[in-house]
Formats: sequence, C-alpha cells, structure tokens
Amino acid sequence: DNGIITHFLGYFGYPQQSMLNDAGNFVPIYVLSSIWQEVGWGSIIYLAALTSIDQELYEAAAIDGANRFHKIFNITLPCILPTIVIMFIMNVGKLMSLGAEKVILLYNPAIYETADIISSYVYRRGIIGTDWSFSAAVGLFNSVVNFILVLSVNALSRKINETSLW
Repeated sequence: DNGIITHFLGYFGYPQQSMLNDAGNFVPIYVLSSIWQEVGWGSIIYLAALTSIDQELYEAAAIDGANRFHKIFNITLPCILPTIVIMFIMNVGKLMSLGAEKVILLYNPAIYETADIISSYVYRRGIIGTDWSFSAAVGLFNSVVNFILVLSVNALSRKINETSLW
C-alpha cells in the first residue's frame, strides 16, 4: 500500500491498498507486466528480421511506383513471415505455462483462486503440499498437451507456408 502507483492513485481519491493482495488487481497487473516483458524481446527479434531485408527491394519498388502500403504488404511482410511464424510456434509452446515464474512470484493465499494456473497449481501441490505423485502427473499431462499443441501448429505451418521448426 505504499508503492508509487497507490500513491499516484491516492491523489485522485482512490484508497491506498495493497494491490497484490486484491484478487481483482491480479489479472491487470499480470497482463501489463507480461506485455512489458515480451515487447522488448519481440522488438529485438522483429527488428533483426527487418534489418535483414535487402534495401534494393524497396528501391526497386519505389522505382516501379509502389507506395508505402504496397511496400509493406509485398516486401516487408513476405520477407519477415518466416520469423513471424517461428515466433508464433514458439509462443504456442509457452501457452500452457503462461509465465509460471511470474505467477509464483506474485502469488499469495489471498489470490490463489484468481492466480492459479496449471504450473502454479503443480508447484503448490508438489512443493508446498508434498503431493509428489499427483503434481508429477499433472505436470506430465501439461507437458504432453503442450507438446501436441507445438507439433500441431508446426505441421500446420509447414503445410501453409513451408516454414517450421524442424
């Protein structure tokens, strides 16, 4: 209740409260911190893909009279499409874990019902509750479903645009 955001909101008449102990605040905090975390890494990857595009393609398109939108849809997107597809496949691979480390770090008993995901549930049952066999079974199920998702998206990607992880 003494963070910079609660002090800022206090100037506008909102009561100062511990934001991490309120279940209603967990989802916005998690989503905003995830966006903040992933935008930097994604920007680096996509910027590297953009810089690998040959500038002569843009010059030739300009000579042919292409405007900015034609350059985007006919040069830029087709050139970075393999990067977009690989990043999509890799993000599908992270779909079932949903940033478990961040959830566990933000975790407390006041928000268990809101914040519980499969990985944090496995952590709570296995490490804290010492129910090793059950948490191992749930973790294995999670991994198998995640593996099937990655294989499916990879096969679909290979059929659609001939880009895949393997």
